[in-house]
Amino acid sequence: MKREDIIRMFAGTVILSSLALAHYHNPNWLWLTTFVGFNLFQSSLTGFCPLAIFLRKLGLGRSN
Repeated sequence: MKREDIIRMFAGTVILSSLALAHYHNPNWLWLTTFVGFNLFQSSLTGFCPLAIFLRKLGLGRSN
């Protein structure tokens, strides 16, 4: 699996989880959704993605 696919899967999982937590537990979980969305936006502009660096250090996912 490509590293980019892992990042998208992770981001989607975190967003859906935080939406469920906001609905059933506390609306403040929406801040996590905001953070993930902002990080996706800035990484599309700058190419800097902390999760990609972390996955590379772990040796997970192929780069292309």
